[in-house]
Amino acid sequence: MTDAARTEADLDLIMRIIPHRYPFLLVDKVRDIVVGDSCIGIKNVTYNEPHFTGHFPGLPIMPGVMIVEAMAQTSGILVGLTMDLVDKNAKVFFMGVEACKFRRKVVPGDVLELHVKALRGGGRVWKFEGRAMVGDELAAEATFTAMFDVAKG
Repeated sequence: MTDAARTEADLDLIMRIIPHRYPFLLVDKVRDIVVGDSCIGIKNVTYNEPHFTGHFPGLPIMPGVMIVEAMAQTSGILVGLTMDLVDKNAKVFFMGVEACKFRRKVVPGDVLELHVKALRGGGRVWKFEGRAMVGDELAAEATFTAMFDVAKG
């Protein structure tokens, strides 16, 4: 199957597109991929993640910045498939986050769905809108911009 024809990405393919690794890889799989347009990342939130040790003891809540990062990683996978960046050692860098709002706590046991849509892109700089959902509830939303860099050689 060509990358442009994929509608899902498993963990192996995700790690061939974006450079993140445990404990900072925040996407377990991606589904409903529409190359160049949108996709949904899945993050299974578990109690043994390192940020829960201190955020907060006795009341584990996924940090908002980690939710935004998970949306950004999902976007990176979409761009990687769109621009044929599989196995190309691409790096992704945040350029800006706008209109970020948090609506619901995300806790261990939640399945976080990361809905991302490309607003602008095609070159090195892309802009996205993202929504993080737990079931039918909105947990967070943001608009963000990222730059993609592919290593030479």
